[in-house]
Amino acid sequence: MSDFASLGLSRPVLRAIERAGFTEPTTIQAKSIPEALKGRDIIGASQTGTGKTAAFALPIIDKMIPGTKPQCLILEPTRELAAQVEDQMDLFSWYRPMNVVLIHGGVGYGKQNDGLLNNPDVVIATPGRLLDHMEKGNISLDQMKYLVLDEVDRMLDMGFLPDVKKIVDRCPKGRQTQFFSATMPGAIQTLATWALTDPVEVEVGGRRAPAETVTHAFYPVGMDQRDDLLEALVAKTEFESLMIFTRTKKEADSLVVRLKGMEGAHVTALHSDIRQSDRTKALAGFRDGTFNVIVATDIAARGLDISGVTHVINYRVPENPEDYVHRIGRTGRAQQEGDAFTILTADELDQSFAVEHYIDQKIERKKLDGFDYAYTALLEDETKKKPLRRRPPAKPRRRR
Repeated sequence: MSDFASLGLSRPVLRAIERAGFTEPTTIQAKSIPEALKGRDIIGASQTGTGKTAAFALPIIDKMIPGTKPQCLILEPTRELAAQVEDQMDLFSWYRPMNVVLIHGGVGYGKQNDGLLNNPDVVIATPGRLLDHMEKGNISLDQMKYLVLDEVDRMLDMGFLPDVKKIVDRCPKGRQTQFFSATMPGAIQTLATWALTDPVEVEVGGRRAPAETVTHAFYPVGMDQRDDLLEALVAKTEFESLMIFTRTKKEADSLVVRLKGMEGAHVTALHSDIRQSDRTKALAGFRDGTFNVIVATDIAARGLDISGVTHVINYRVPENPEDYVHRIGRTGRAQQEGDAFTILTADELDQSFAVEHYIDQKIERKKLDGFDYAYTALLEDETKKKPLRRRPPAKPRRRR
């Protein structure tokens, strides 16, 4: 299908899509929207950056008739993702206005209470805060016609699965449910079987494969040179926008202090200990170019609508192999090319092997030209080891 009109969407929704500047549906949109318009339950699986939000939002906006009680519930794992979906719902409902309320933690209850009293059509929420409102009697889910569980693998990682089950159990049985996840571990498959009825499965690309537009490699180094190599990578790569991922909030804050002294690096941090208002400012500043480097924990690895990221650096090899795919997927989005570098030290060999096993690829080990390496066995020649066949990554590109 080459255009949105062929998907069966109504004229007001098509006008909103045109106003937003979109011309062709992505693969997951083209495959899932017609089925959702028929009322089918959907299991959607695809890599990050493939347009999953519009895939579930457009048919809901098309079908829903505004009323006096909440009819649509969209669950998101983080407040940033919830706010992002709110923006998309507002964008696509421009010619079919509906009342949307955003529910998440990290802020007071006053505005959310007022929003729930104002008869919202759509509730976009994180699980914990939504349960708080349910327990206080601020919202009932008994009239929900549409339920979306988005980024379900991330909800599982964050320990939200029991909360999600409680919420789903309070929704009517006859609802339409759309279920979107980039990966599908066993626990999520069990949840899908329980929560959905005769679903259509839509899978786009390999869920374990990095995007083909991303060039990625491991950069081995001695443990005491990790910070020096990071600085060298930042200094030697002419990036337009760079995301650096750390495992901990303490590491993120430390790297922000270290990198702020570098010429041309305008750095900010994004993690859960930062106030919501500052997190919003950090994301907005990274999108508009005020900052060209953002140092983040995995709160930013999935789903956030941050386009044009030219480079990603993993300060450490991710402990969960799935996170490797999601992190480097922040670049190379929407068929744009991108580069991802992962610093590898001897204590992370097990994680590196786990990543290679997960994506079924041997990841090339590379040295940064001009860096003064101290000896580590990781730098010894690996040419005698037979790699899995894959497209050879290029050197870090200089962007102009």
